[in-house]
Amino acid sequence: GAGLGGGHDEREQTLNQLLVEMDGFESNEGVIIVAATNRPDVLDPAILRPGRFDRRIVVNRPDVRGREEILKVHSKRVPLAPDVDLEIIARGTPGFAGADLENLVNEAALLAARQDKDAVARVDFELAKDKVLMGSERRSAVMTDEEKWNTAIHEAGHAVVMITNDNHDPVHKVTIIPRGRALGVTMPLPRGDVFSRTKEQFEAQIQSALGGRIAEEIFFGKLTTGAANDLRQLTQIARAMVCEYGMSDKLGPLTYGSEEGSVFLGRDYTSRQNDYSESTAREIDQEVRQMIQTEYDRVKALLTEHRDQVEAIAKALMDRETLDAEELKAIFEGRELPPRERVIIPSYAERDKAKQDKRKAASIFGGPPKPAPST
Repeated sequence: GAGLGGGHDEREQTLNQLLVEMDGFESNEGVIIVAATNRPDVLDPAILRPGRFDRRIVVNRPDVRGREEILKVHSKRVPLAPDVDLEIIARGTPGFAGADLENLVNEAALLAARQDKDAVARVDFELAKDKVLMGSERRSAVMTDEEKWNTAIHEAGHAVVMITNDNHDPVHKVTIIPRGRALGVTMPLPRGDVFSRTKEQFEAQIQSALGGRIAEEIFFGKLTTGAANDLRQLTQIARAMVCEYGMSDKLGPLTYGSEEGSVFLGRDYTSRQNDYSESTAREIDQEVRQMIQTEYDRVKALLTEHRDQVEAIAKALMDRETLDAEELKAIFEGRELPPRERVIIPSYAERDKAKQDKRKAASIFGGPPKPAPST
């Protein structure tokens, strides 16, 4: 805990007990103590001094090879179809931890079971990945045609900005099916594991976040609340560029402000202190606003130029509800979309009804054939 609300005494007792137990070993007993935690920020310095824990090992999220090996472990008892390539799935899941990959395999197996398949196919993994990354579909949400068209234009604006900007992660899928708390989702997917970002990549993220709001402004001449989360994200990115990464030409390569954290992560209420003056704070606000305004003007000119592509993608979304990367590229280049088979996953109620009908039909026609007697 953070030592708030009367938990300080209990924490001190726990610390003292740990130190007493650890000091009970002699140096010649050959005892090695190994411990793990996901809360390194609340560890007392007395625990970490040399002689108690001499070495710290940071366990990062797995890379592409690690994800492939983890997928092999979790899919060992799951029958896989011939079209499933775990290496491709590993490349398409950057940032996933072991628990995320286990959840991915379980979701894919559940989707295949609901369709009475004998093996888990590639399409099941794709649908499971969408569910893990973007949230469950809320098909029960009733949207008017006007709301759907507004959402389609919004997501098409995001998609066009991502397609035209080489510094942005490639767009993976666009949908206007409500997922989680969002009415629509435009999901990019990195080309591989990302360890650092450039200034141009941050600017591309700000542009793509602005794409939905500006598309609504161009087509409807009005603004909606659909861009609230986008605005929050781009403001955080711009402020981090100025205050943390030193990417502002006006303020220079400096860091402004101490590290910010929640009181529930071992920090108290008074730990946040600004190490800059009020005039510098005013300059930071002006620089963040100017940075976002510059990208706003660029995106508005871009979407005005590609207005036809935005409208074409929005119409395709109204028809198909979900578009993948290849379909988006075809629409952007003016090519016709090939017809596709839609995967219909039966609900649990429909699946139970089908089983009841099967049992009823079997009882009418004398039941299932009896197995031959064993010799």
